[in-house]
Formats: sequence, C-alpha cells, structure tokens
Amino acid sequence: IKIYSLRVDCKVTSRFAHTVITSKIVNQANESREATFEVELPKMAFITNFSMSIDGKVYPGIIKEKASAQKEYDTAVSHGQSAGLVKITGRKLEQFHVSVSIAAASKVTFELMYEELLKRQLGKFELLIKVRPKQLVKHFQIDVHIFEPQGIRFLETGSTFMTNELTEALTKVQNETKAHILFKPTVDQQKINPELDETLLDGDFVVRYDVKRGATAGDIQIVNGYFVHYFAPHEMPVFPKNVIFVIDRSGSMAGRKIEQTRDALLKILRDLRLEDHFSFITFNRKVVEWKSSLLQATAENVASAAGFVQTLSASGGTDINRALLTAVSVLDKAETLPERSISMIILLTDGQPTSGESNVEVIQENIQKAVNGKYALFCLGFGFDVSYRFLEKMALSNGGIARRIYENADAALQLQGFYQEVATPILTQIEMQYPENAIEGLTQNNFKLFFEGSEIIVSGKISNELDLLPVEIKAQSHTSDLTLKEEANVKEKEQVFQNQSYIFGNFIERLWAYLTIQQLLEKSISAQEEDQKTLEAQALELSLRYSFVTPLTSMVVTKPTGQEQTELVNKPTEAG
Repeated sequence: IKIYSLRVDCKVTSRFAHTVITSKIVNQANESREATFEVELPKMAFITNFSMSIDGKVYPGIIKEKASAQKEYDTAVSHGQSAGLVKITGRKLEQFHVSVSIAAASKVTFELMYEELLKRQLGKFELLIKVRPKQLVKHFQIDVHIFEPQGIRFLETGSTFMTNELTEALTKVQNETKAHILFKPTVDQQKINPELDETLLDGDFVVRYDVKRGATAGDIQIVNGYFVHYFAPHEMPVFPKNVIFVIDRSGSMAGRKIEQTRDALLKILRDLRLEDHFSFITFNRKVVEWKSSLLQATAENVASAAGFVQTLSASGGTDINRALLTAVSVLDKAETLPERSISMIILLTDGQPTSGESNVEVIQENIQKAVNGKYALFCLGFGFDVSYRFLEKMALSNGGIARRIYENADAALQLQGFYQEVATPILTQIEMQYPENAIEGLTQNNFKLFFEGSEIIVSGKISNELDLLPVEIKAQSHTSDLTLKEEANVKEKEQVFQNQSYIFGNFIERLWAYLTIQQLLEKSISAQEEDQKTLEAQALELSLRYSFVTPLTSMVVTKPTGQEQTELVNKPTEAG
C-alpha cells in the first residue's frame, strides 16, 4: 500500500482557517489490502467534509444529528458500537482514522476538510499541522495561504522535525497583507539517511503570526452582510491582581505531579508583579492556609512563599469544597487591596472530591453562591482522574475557564503557560455595543475580563441595508472608564475581500456559525437543564445547516459493498 501523494492545503482568511488534506493511495500488491487514512487535526476545529473515492466512485460522508445517526448505525451493525473514527490524542490534537479495503492495483483518494477560528494566545495566532505519513511520499506538500486585511505584523514557521536539507524545501513569500508558505520536500529530502527508506516527516509543522493593530476600537470586516469585529487593545496599564492558588496535595498528587506543581509555582512566583497580592491554600482532607490574609508580592514575601512551596508534599483525601470556600472567604475579608484590582482563584486538582462535601452539584452550588460574580475562578485538572465536566462547569459558572493539564514531561510548562495567559488583565466589564435594530444573531458581546495578548471576537448579521455600522465599546481599565467609538463603511469593507481570488466567499458567515456554535456549547455546560436543551437545539440546527461535525452531530461514512458498511465520525470533547 503506497501513498503516492499527500497534500495539506490551508487557507487562512482573517483568522478563519480552512484546511483540506488529500491523500492518494495505490495498492501495489496482487490481492486486496487495507488502505488507511490517519490524520491529526486541532481539537478546536470542526470537520466539515470527508470523502473517499475508489477507482473513480465517490463515497461521501453525510452529516446528521448524532442520535439519529447512531440509531441508523446500530441498525446497520447488529454487534453494537464500533470505536468511532475520531479520538483525542493529546493536548491540542485529535486523530481521524478510517480504513477501507481496496482491490489489487486499485487507487483510493481520501479527502478531509476542517475549519477553525484561530485563537490569539500570548500575542500570536498558531496554525498547527501535524505531519506523520509513516512512509516516503513521492508528491508531498503543505501549502498555506494567509490573508489578513489588517496587515501581517510578523510571521514565523517552526517544526519539530526540520533538518538543514528539509529547510531547503520550505519557501515563504510575504507582503503587507498576504503570506504564502510552501513546504515541498523531495523523496530524498524526506529520508532519515540515503540508505534507508525511513521518513523524517513526523511531528508538528507550525505557522505563528500576528496582525497589525491601528484603530483603538478594533477592526471590523464585512462579507455578504455578515460582520466580524476583532478587538485586542495593547500597551495599556495592567490591573494589579489578587490571586489565591488553591493546590491539591492529596495522595494521588504524590511523586511527579507535586514536583511539577512545585516547579511551576516557583516560576509563577517570580512572574508576580510588585503591585500584585497573593496567597496559597493547600488541601487534602485538611485545608491549610499559608497565611491568613493576602500578602503583597514584595521580594521578601515571594522568597518566603518559595520556601513554603518547596516543602509541599502529598498525602490524604481531597476536600475541594472547603478549600475553595476558604479561598473565597480570604478574598472577602481582604482589606488592604488596591482599589481597582482583579481578584482570581486558581484551583489545581488531580482528582474527585473525596473528603468533606463530595457531591459535585452541591459543591458547584456552594461555590457559585460564595463567589457571587465577584471573583474569577480558574480550574486546572491534572491528568485523567479528574471529573473535567465538574471543573469546567464550576469555572464557567464563575467567570473563568477550565483547562486539562496533560501528565507529560512538560506539565510544569503547561501550568506556567496557563498562568501567563491570565497574568496580565488590562480591561474588565467590556461591553461591545451595536445598533440593536440592525444586527441579528449577535455572538457574545459582554466580557468580564480581557488579558493582554488575547483577542475579543464578536460577529453577527447586518439585517437591513446599513451604510454605516457604528460600534461603541465600553470598558474599565486600571486607570479609567473607557468609551471607544468606531464606524465601519459597509460598502468599503465589503470591497476588501471582493478581488481576493483564493477566499471562500461566505467565510465570515461560516466564522459566525463556528463562533456561535462554540459559544452555545460552552453556555450549555453551566446552564440549567431546560436552558441546556434550548441551547443544544440551536447549536444542532447550525451544525447541520453549515455541515460541522460538532458534539451534537455525526458524520456517516459509507464504504463499498461487502465491507463493514457504515462508520460514524463523532467529535470527542475534553470532558469525554
């Protein structure tokens, strides 16, 4: 079974990435063989299309509601469920895997299409392409086109497998608003060494970039009546933070996890700013406060905290409820905190609540009542024994986010990286306002916090014949209350994309649908049951209308007669 051609074609238009992977395989044996298509794609992406074409006959994948697809599938396959074609393979990726039996000398072409909105983190966008053909490929290429009307501020490519020979196969062409990256190694360049038929191509190929930002009220882009508004202010004064680290030191954290936690906390301590206040609460079945109140991050206090962190050891149960309630009460009692400051609690745990209150619903209720919208709660789940759904619901109900920390060698870096994302809050209470009677289907437009290096994105449909789209942004910064205003000329904005040949026409509409689905799914996590059904129904309708494989839809893949007829492509979620 030989892959004779493998192409990754990626078009990024204004952060929205549309990727097509095409693999062409021939069976050179003199009997039928299994041809496999296995690729990894970013977790945040939605698959939009898949097809196999065998000797000219096309077998398309069809996207349906998950429940009805499952029913059909169960009828077709009497022996119960198969493993599913997509599974999570790591922190950023999930794997799509399908195989089909093809006759001697036959050819098959697999084509997979997916889309995602690139998320700005720590000042850059990252396009990740996983490369693992497992054999030498005669025609191999990665072709990336980027168009950013705001202008490209910087662009870099990186890879985990590059050698000097392979670098020669990489070309980058860039002007003010466009970039083209082509990676096209010959078979000889792909080899580990000339004698062996083994490939070097195994790992990540990454493009990182950022855009130029002029206007203070962000940048508005419009195509076919849909708009997107990007807002990422920079060079603003940073809010002082009051942060309490709530650290699990139960028995399951013993060994490597607590070591990595210590390493990460020591580095995080060094990153605190002088005007920040901080404290630690550690817990197993007992809850221990390092100090009874928050301390300012002076050199002396930071050194004392580092001494405390180095003594952290792990044993015993897990009383998450009391640990978090203690953290809230420390913030409630704090008196000497800076006037305009941001208070947050960062919880790190690797298990289920086993001591004290162990009913997760009661814990969620207790914490939400105690926090009462005053502080942001971030939940980091270490490894796979945590109830991620519980942590995610708790974080989202209290103005924060949850993140899984993977038990790898780089766990300390993951923890530190997360802290860096939330270390510099520069705006709070952000309201993005648009004319009410002129916009339909507006995505989330109120945000509690904005961190330096990230980006706020709002999208919607301009309902009537507007000539000008006025925007008003209200927010609080560390030093003042801001009001920013901007007007977008609809006709002029539409013009920007009109003569760009390689842009798929309705990309802002698809971006709007993608963003709306992601937000509806996120909202449904912390919603009450009745609301949950409504939110999921809306997300399902959009997933079907725009052909996205989301956690609510499945793609039915049919195969030639005589083989296991249908298989399902489902979207895995971090909560499983």
